[in-house]
Amino acid sequence: MLVGYARTSTIDQAAGFNDQVEQLRRLGVERIFQEQVSAVGSRPQLEACLDFVRDGDVLIVTRLDRLCRSTAHFCEVFDRLERKKVAIRVLDLGIDTTSPTGRMIAEIVVAVAGFERRLLLERQKIGIAQAKAAGKYRGRAPTAQRRFSEVIDLHRAGARPAEIAAKLAISRSSVFRALREARTTA
Repeated sequence: MLVGYARTSTIDQAAGFNDQVEQLRRLGVERIFQEQVSAVGSRPQLEACLDFVRDGDVLIVTRLDRLCRSTAHFCEVFDRLERKKVAIRVLDLGIDTTSPTGRMIAEIVVAVAGFERRLLLERQKIGIAQAKAAGKYRGRAPTAQRRFSEVIDLHRAGARPAEIAAKLAISRSSVFRALREARTTA
């Protein structure tokens, strides 16, 4: 079965959205999942599409950026489709995993994404080590620590630890830690 996925980030992109749907229909796609949402947030129709496809199906998208927000995301989608024995066709790149060449191109994209990720992590480690050596890196402050002054203010106003925790969306143990630190510094 040919299955399509069409997406634009906003409803203002109606022409591009309609063009995607029309291209998919011209190819004989039997089921089209479509949505007009940002690639960054939740995409229920993409999830429904990935759940729907079965062994032997072909998922068709007009452009890779309509399906995936990054090469890492492409790796995830590609792997998920591979496990289900579903092929993928990306029209603008000429990727078609039903052919040996198309499969090789998709695997190259996946390999490059993995390589990029390893390089990024290595550069990050080096940067952190240099910053630590220079005394400039301390990591991020835990969220609750940034709220300690509010904890103290609410406690002084008569709020109980459970109420403070709920109001500030932190744990009760963080509230007690803040109160204990306030006592030792006072």
